[in-house]
Amino acid sequence: MTMQIFSTFENHVFLEIAIAGLEKVGITKEDIFAVPLDNRKEKRKIFDTLHRSDGISLIDMAMPMATACAVITASIGFELKWGPIYWGLIGAVGGFVLGLAIRLILVSKSNQKQHRLKGKHSEVILIVECDESKGEQVEKILWEHFALGLAKIMK
Repeated sequence: MTMQIFSTFENHVFLEIAIAGLEKVGITKEDIFAVPLDNRKEKRKIFDTLHRSDGISLIDMAMPMATACAVITASIGFELKWGPIYWGLIGAVGGFVLGLAIRLILVSKSNQKQHRLKGKHSEVILIVECDESKGEQVEKILWEHFALGLAKIMK
């Protein structure tokens, strides 16, 4: 019975060493398939759409700021000309805009920082087709050469 082993690697010398190790244990070049991945070149979008959401809420800071500013300006509004209702509404709108602006600045700064940070990105998918008897040995070789992830499928 044959099986396919899928693994992801960084595009690094360890990938070449892993392929050489697989060939040493009897896996032919025809049974090894490496696919390089294209990395994202476009910047992440800040605003969500109906069909896509990144899980970051922009109003999580704006709503509490609106509430706090509305309470403060409404209590001050008792002594001002327009009264507490108008000043409470003005404070709510101002607090919402202020909280939204702060959150937008924080999100844009964190996106820039994420682009600068070097993390481990999957750059190559390695597919190995082998007999079930060699599966454990192939898996061990891939893990020893710093595979980022691994999956097995029986055929």
